[in-house]
Amino acid sequence: MHLYMDIETIPGQGAEVMAAFQADAEQEKAEIKAPANYKDEDKIAEFIAAKHAEIDAGIEDRWRKTSFDGALGHVAVIGFAINDQAPITIYREDFGTLDAENHILSTFFAAITEASTRALAGGTRSATAPTFGGHNVLDFDLRFLFQRAVMLGLRPPACMPFDAKPWDKTVFDTMTAWAGARNRVSQDKLCRAFGIAAKGAEIGEEIDGSKVWDFVKAGRIADVAKYCAGDVERVRHIHRRLTFAQVA
Repeated sequence: MHLYMDIETIPGQGAEVMAAFQADAEQEKAEIKAPANYKDEDKIAEFIAAKHAEIDAGIEDRWRKTSFDGALGHVAVIGFAINDQAPITIYREDFGTLDAENHILSTFFAAITEASTRALAGGTRSATAPTFGGHNVLDFDLRFLFQRAVMLGLRPPACMPFDAKPWDKTVFDTMTAWAGARNRVSQDKLCRAFGIAAKGAEIGEEIDGSKVWDFVKAGRIADVAKYCAGDVERVRHIHRRLTFAQVA
C-alpha cells in the first residue's frame, strides 16, 4: 500500500513564542556597541539605532522559521492519498490551536490505522506496512509529525517510519530517490522536468511552504488545503515516474 502525503505548517501561535524572540532581541540590543573608532556622539547613536532596527526587523523572520520547528510550530493541514484514491485533506478553521492540531493529527493517525487494518484483512501481513511517499518526507514531514505528536501526547501508529533510512522500503522520498541521500532537488524542478502542474496551479496563484502562513492569516486556509492536495498529486506523479510505473 502506498500512502502519499504532504503537510503544511505554520509558526508558533502562542504569545510566549513571539515574546521569547522579543526578549532575545532586547538582549542583543543591550550588547550592541559602536566600533572603538567612533568618537562623534551622533554617529555612535546613528550606528546603534541602525543595529537596533536590524535586530527588530529580524524578529518576525525568526518567528516565521518556527514553522519548521516541531517544538514551536504547528501542523495546519495534512494531505494524503492511498494508492490511486483522491487526496484527502485534514484541517480546521481554528488553525494554530492545540485542539485543532490534536484533531488533525488524530484523524490522520486513525486513517493510517484503518487503512493498514483493511490491508491486513484483504492481503498478506506485509500489507500492513504502508510505504510513505513524499518529497523530503524523511527529514521534514515525518520528523515534524513525530515532534508534534510528542508535544501533544499523541501515540502515532506503529507503522509510521519516523526513523527510517533512505533505502528502507517503508519510505519513498522523491527528493532522495532523484538526488541521492546527500543531495537535494526541489519538487518544483522535478515538476518542470516531468511536465507536471506547478505548485499553486490548483488555486491559480504562486504558493510554497514559505507563503503558507500569509495565506492562512488572510483567512485562506481552504486554499492552502487545495494546494496541499495538489502537492500530494504531484508527489504521486513523481513517484510513478521514478519507479517507471508511468514512463515519459
